[in-house]
Amino acid sequence: MKRAIYPGSFDPVTYGHLDVIERSLKITDELIVGVLKNNAKHPLFSVEERVSMLIEVTKHIPNVKVEAFDGLLVDYACQSHANIIVRGLRAITDFEYELQMSQTNYVLNPQIDTVFLTTRLEYAYLSSSTVKEVAMMGGDIKKFVPDIVGEKVREKYQLRREKNE
Repeated sequence: MKRAIYPGSFDPVTYGHLDVIERSLKITDELIVGVLKNNAKHPLFSVEERVSMLIEVTKHIPNVKVEAFDGLLVDYACQSHANIIVRGLRAITDFEYELQMSQTNYVLNPQIDTVFLTTRLEYAYLSSSTVKEVAMMGGDIKKFVPDIVGEKVREKYQLRREKNE
């Protein structure tokens, strides 16, 4: 059985992420969506909230498992018995960073390959940062994220506004 990992922050998960998740299952039997616990960043959502949202929005997709991880991705891949890492690419700037990361991962563990999926044109502009920026300014994010995620994003920003009043 081929098992792959699609790692990321997913803060929050977008339609672009979901597209990569669904398309990944064309090249692997099972996909683990690995939600990174990155203490260097200050995410909008806790890792538990991000895992919960991803479980909710992927429950209709067979062979997808969502879990949190920290540490080196190649170590997590080994622990998960996965030998493929899936990464999405939106632009050439993504490629430069992702190529460097995939080469580093190969040096750390040559048994693990990285596969790049280019983003569909309809999502090429989309990032979690864009979603948060639009939502923070009170904009409509329905075209960017599933409804349940949009609700949670709006709730977070509403709580922040109330806290600052």
